[in-house]
Amino acid sequence: MAISHNRGAVNAVQKKLETRLLDGSWAPGARIPAERTLAEEWNVSRATVREAISRLTARDMLMSRPGSGVYVTDRLQAGLASPWRQLVADHPELRWDTLEFRLELECATAHFAALRASRADLKNIGDVVKRLTKAYKAGDRQEEARADADFHEAIAEASHNSMFRYLHAGIIRMLREHIALNLHRMHDLEGAMAINLMEQHLAIWEAIRRRKPEQARQAMRAHIEFTWGELRRREEPAKSGRPTRDREKSPRVPG
Repeated sequence: MAISHNRGAVNAVQKKLETRLLDGSWAPGARIPAERTLAEEWNVSRATVREAISRLTARDMLMSRPGSGVYVTDRLQAGLASPWRQLVADHPELRWDTLEFRLELECATAHFAALRASRADLKNIGDVVKRLTKAYKAGDRQEEARADADFHEAIAEASHNSMFRYLHAGIIRMLREHIALNLHRMHDLEGAMAINLMEQHLAIWEAIRRRKPEQARQAMRAHIEFTWGELRRREEPAKSGRPTRDREKSPRVPG
């Protein structure tokens, strides 16, 4: 028999819905199962499911489309990016703060991805690597930049840590424009740069695919430190008239 429609039941269903959103079971843009399906799965009434869904709809985590169903919004991913995304775009010096954060965050996501990635995760990362390789060989810098960002997002997803996924989603959104600009500048100045970056991505992927967490962490660290060093080399403080901060001089973080 279904549990009666009450506040406790609604709260319980709401938590179950939130868990599905947080753990990535339902990705942004996906349609969630019908009320009847969820009611049967969780042994509650459809009214209970409906009220729980309405709560998340009011918080912009879900969106109802009449005649179509209920869909997942990108609220969780977009929340961290605003207003920081625009600030980073308007103030390039904030790139150093962001890279410093990414150094810690992405080394951790690579580590956990190597430990926890499912077969579907590995296929997803592998597919992105194929896109990245194809774009690199074709000299398609726009697609290469998109695939680069997607590569880091796919690794964050494969970490199966809700906080890493949420934080990374915000950071990578802020950096998409910078990734495209940086790749363009690096490739224009030195053809060997593309080879270096491609080899770094392949090293990260190989470590994750082979389930080598510490190797994955170190490969990611080498990649971000390399990017940091190249950006620093191309942005001479003398040209901007601003002092060099310690973090620009030394990107290495113990560990």
